[in-house]
Amino acid sequence: MILLADGAVAVLALRLALEVRFEGRVPDAYLASLPRAALIVAGCRVLCSRAASLDRWTFRLAGMSDALRVSFAALAGTGLFAAAAPLVPGGVPRSVIVLEFFLTTSAYGALRFGPRALLRWSKRLARSGPGADRTVIIGDGSAAELLGRDLERSTTALHQVVGVVCSDRLLVGSRLAGLPVLGVIGELPALIARHRVSTVLLAERCGSGEDVRRIIETCAACRVRFKIVPASFDQSVRLSASMLADVSPADLLPRDSVAFDEEAIRALVADRRALVTGAGGTIGGELCAQLARFGARQLVMVDMNENELYLGSRRLAARHPELEIRTEVADVRDADALLRLGERYRPQDVFHAAAHKHVPLMELAPDEAVKNNVFGTLNAARMADGCGAERFVLISTDKAVKPTSVMGATKRVAELVVRDLGRSSRTRVTAVRFGNVLGSAGSVVPIFKEQIARGGPVTVTHAECTRYFMTISEAVGLTLLAGLGGYGDLCVLDMGEPIRIADLARYMITLAGRAGEVEVTYTGLRPGEKLHEELLTEDEERSERVRNRIHVTESPAPPPDLAHWLGELKRLAEVGDRNTLLAVLRALVPTYRPSRNVAELELLTTPAGRAAARRTSGVRGPAVVVGGGAEAPRVLTD
Repeated sequence: MILLADGAVAVLALRLALEVRFEGRVPDAYLASLPRAALIVAGCRVLCSRAASLDRWTFRLAGMSDALRVSFAALAGTGLFAAAAPLVPGGVPRSVIVLEFFLTTSAYGALRFGPRALLRWSKRLARSGPGADRTVIIGDGSAAELLGRDLERSTTALHQVVGVVCSDRLLVGSRLAGLPVLGVIGELPALIARHRVSTVLLAERCGSGEDVRRIIETCAACRVRFKIVPASFDQSVRLSASMLADVSPADLLPRDSVAFDEEAIRALVADRRALVTGAGGTIGGELCAQLARFGARQLVMVDMNENELYLGSRRLAARHPELEIRTEVADVRDADALLRLGERYRPQDVFHAAAHKHVPLMELAPDEAVKNNVFGTLNAARMADGCGAERFVLISTDKAVKPTSVMGATKRVAELVVRDLGRSSRTRVTAVRFGNVLGSAGSVVPIFKEQIARGGPVTVTHAECTRYFMTISEAVGLTLLAGLGGYGDLCVLDMGEPIRIADLARYMITLAGRAGEVEVTYTGLRPGEKLHEELLTEDEERSERVRNRIHVTESPAPPPDLAHWLGELKRLAEVGDRNTLLAVLRALVPTYRPSRNVAELELLTTPAGRAAARRTSGVRGPAVVVGGGAEAPRVLTD
């Protein structure tokens, strides 16, 4: 259809060119030869348009390169018409050919770019109404330019972009992607007020993490919405408005994001067979995603949660159709099942992420914690050894350092297990230890979000409680480097300075625009929890930094009678003798200091227990539990 339009446009342009050339008095000779000339010019135009594929483009998204192709097709058609002009009786004046070129080129542009211009004008009109979302973009590089262009042509994003705010004062007054540069970041509060801004879009990281934090706090103080390009944004993918996300606490970490040596990771992962236990969990799922991204040849995903395993494998298959993905529903506590998987797939790298991680739940079920965290690790390590895997990586936790919880103690025993196996195995074993992962299932971030959405209160265990935090992508990227790099048997990831949980809660409340509305209350440390986590014991303090954010240390050797103690743990876990089991854990992990007994935990986690605690204190009505450490909780009214 568009080719017929091109032919018709050429005929009309030729007729108009004759009228212009002869000022409305076209000689009869030229009028007589016009049908043949029209047929020739139409054929030349259609032929060149078809050769340039002008009939196959969607010009709603056309740009400068498309305009150049249209011009080239028009010029080629003119050249072909000029060459064929002698076939017309009496010929065609050269001035008419030139005029026809300009008229046809203009008509081509109107035909193809007119609807695009009309669409943009109508969208601008719709965005300029009384309910328009007046927006500024922060950034002075290519990401800001790309985002501005994407918002202009988007059919769904209803942002009325009033301008760009940058970090370079020399750019103020110029234009970026057709948008005026309004000012610098330090002037953001005044610019928000002057231009009645309702949304701020951060198109790229401007300065340090502290700078981003100040921008976010400014937006919160001015009560404007804020969206940001996620920290995990892949620079190889074209930026678009759909990639913008509501700011997350990960963007408020008081440090810069960790920069990965991606080529080093690719060299360790590419074209290898990998098996991941706990592949349906947050860490395991991200491990699978990064292994796929860096070119693993085969990925075996193992988990007991069939739903998450299925969904995760589908996501990866859609993003990486070239990757061979195998899903296996299996329990790491089943040693025979794991051995069969090892024999079937012969993985070169095994990542053991499967674990029970919730501290209060494991205080109530120490036998299950031992079965999963200790013997699940032992089974996975033996599978790696038995199938000839080259590398085995255990995902550990800072809660294994001077543990006060069953979960932490069992993870410390798991570290001992893999180190003991590493002394006699050809498989290179490594435990990677890090702290809390922001946004993981069951972590404080989703809990705080839910509490804020309900109107509060946001519950924090203790006003001074601190934790080490990393984003999921940081934790997994460093795990791949540390675990596969062959640095040592225990790698510790440096997560910067610990963060107060109460500060994180207040930041999230502020970002939600609920400051002064949602309260923070303190519930007291739960059984098994510590006020402050640590990354190293005194015996491990001498560590060597081998890469940015990665420290290697040598932990104390496992006891010579480890096999005996493991046998006792297995027997006690199977019969459910919890008290004796805890005693054996203390013998295996001398630094293990239980913070409270199970009876106290049950008192605080059942309605009857909480009611009894309030009656004992003589307090009526809603209560907030405060306190910490091993002290009995005090119950206070709001």
